[in-house]
Amino acid sequence: MPKKSQCLRVPKKEGEKAIRLVHMLKIIDNELEVQRNSSHIYIPLNRNPSQEESEILKRNITNTEVIDYIFPFREKQKTFLELLEGKLPPYLLASIPKSMDIIGDIATIEIPPELEPYKNDLGCAILQAHKGIRTVLAKASAITGTYRLREFTFIAGEPKTETIHKEHGCKYYIDLAKVYFSPRLSYEHSRVASLVKENETVVDMFAGVGPFSILIAKTHENVRVYAIDINPSAFELLKKNIRLNRVENKVHPILGDAKQVAKDRLKGIADRVIMNLPEKAVEFLDAACETLKPEGGTIHFYTFAKASNSIENLKIRLQEEIEKAGRKVKKFLFSRSVRETAPYEWQIVLDVEVL
Repeated sequence: MPKKSQCLRVPKKEGEKAIRLVHMLKIIDNELEVQRNSSHIYIPLNRNPSQEESEILKRNITNTEVIDYIFPFREKQKTFLELLEGKLPPYLLASIPKSMDIIGDIATIEIPPELEPYKNDLGCAILQAHKGIRTVLAKASAITGTYRLREFTFIAGEPKTETIHKEHGCKYYIDLAKVYFSPRLSYEHSRVASLVKENETVVDMFAGVGPFSILIAKTHENVRVYAIDINPSAFELLKKNIRLNRVENKVHPILGDAKQVAKDRLKGIADRVIMNLPEKAVEFLDAACETLKPEGGTIHFYTFAKASNSIENLKIRLQEEIEKAGRKVKKFLFSRSVRETAPYEWQIVLDVEVL
């Protein structure tokens, strides 16, 4: 029987982007079927969007409106876990991973040692439960090295590591064997891009394939973004993605060590610096401070923190490091836990205004 529910009504041309964004904000009602007509798409919501969520929707999608609408229920499909029942011993069902990363049409999953003999069953169940996935890879190592890479083991579908990932209306060529990319930073990409003002100069010190830089360029008419990366493979994909998203006149890719590039070529030009290298960002703070304009600007600083290290302690350390670099902290603008990266360890972002 149909159900009356609140929904987000958007123009049809904005539908794909709106559905991705509503999924990211976790406000979509997955029990109801998205509806369409000749001009609009109606996306069922599980609750009323908060003020912050409403602002994100309005910034990214034109002509949004929350209204009531009648929706049919979705056909019930078997979940990944349901498909594995009967294929694994019952005592192993609790070990099945509860989450995975989806990058383009590739799913990556962490398989505990006790499930290793059943990894192909897990891979096939993922393919069956998620029709858009064509490849399943198991994480086979930690993220290591200067290029922040990890090894993968192929377990189901097409044996490949290359894909095209769509996020916030942008497309990115990605090769998981050669570059670092995390779909779990999708919200941060959108949040930072929404804070950029027209006519700003932005330095993205660890740009990778370009998810911060390209989204900033796509969502602003007059910006200049310098996108730096030391990984030659990431640099080649970055250039390809700049062309793919038609932002050649706004995003300027630079291959090299961010510290050296910032000191040699980008002194005193930036209104905003993005430092998404949580393992080592603190080692590049002096270069980031040199990159900021003499009157100052904003730094988006990403780091890791364990449960024993509070955000307040991180702020104190960041302030000390900025002062060592000859600048001053005017104020901290924002802080939050971005994602859990290990038991009792999180990635943290601190936005700080620097003079």
